[in-house]
Amino acid sequence: MPDALVPSLAALPQWTLLYGGLNGLLSFVLAFRVSQLRMKSNVIFGDGGDGAIQRAIRAHANNVEYVPLTLVLIGLLEIAGQPAWAINAMGAALFIGRALHAIGLTLTEDSSPPRFYGILLTWAALVAAALWCIVAALTL
Repeated sequence: MPDALVPSLAALPQWTLLYGGLNGLLSFVLAFRVSQLRMKSNVIFGDGGDGAIQRAIRAHANNVEYVPLTLVLIGLLEIAGQPAWAINAMGAALFIGRALHAIGLTLTEDSSPPRFYGILLTWAALVAAALWCIVAALTL
């Protein structure tokens, strides 16, 4: 193991902890919204054919589909000692992207600017983190 990497392995991934917490709260809000809509419509399982419940379920599920892998990649980069500006750029893009996407999907089932920009930011964070991990692995 390269000597330069040893000190960074001992440090907690501070920024990833922040973005993990923010995305965790967002996931809770989205899950809570599904529960609220189900209670309001008396739907115990599934969506009951209700468009608002369908969109709420997809907003939550879509969040759960993208956040874990992207956060793991960002966390690995932070542990590997990559620059804080990069970790923060990817973490902020992920959180803002997920929030925008959820807002857009909650408002309408059609395309919307928040949904469009939300997925672009999410994909940018995921692709940047994945590619950076590959480069970092090959250059360590």
